[in-house]
This record gives sequence, C-alpha cells and structure tokens, in this order.
Amino acid sequence: MNDDPEIKMSPLCQEISSGGSTIKVEIYDDGQEGWILEVVDEHGNSRVWDDSFSTDTAALTEVKKAILEEGIQVLIG
Repeated sequence: MNDDPEIKMSPLCQEISSGGSTIKVEIYDDGQEGWILEVVDEHGNSRVWDDSFSTDTAALTEVKKAILEEGIQVLIG
C-alpha cells in the first residue's frame, strides 16, 4: 500500500527555451491551497522558490518575469 500523497501537477508545467538553453518549469500543489514553483535545468539542477503562490498562473508568471528581466542563464546552475 502506498501512503505517499499524490502530487497534483499544474497543467501549466512546461519547458521554456531561450538562447540555446532549456528549463523545465514544474508547478505543483503545496497541499495548503498554494502552488510550489520549481525549475529544473538541462543539467538536472533544481531551484525551488521559497514562497508558494496563490495560483499556478502566478507561479508561471514569476518564472517568465525572471527570464525576461535577468535571462534564462540565471536559472541554469
């Protein structure tokens, strides 16, 4: 029997490519009516935001804003 809770993934999860680099954006339910934002780079490195977001759309907006302002390389690690 598996007692691990099922992780609810957002339908907004996606890969984003820019400047020859690609990241995988993973957004999942935190179990407390919020959404966790995690970015996995092409080397398997993971970055998780400290704070959760009220919506999955807000989480996706945050990562896209970071890419526009700082470039995708800031998320490659």
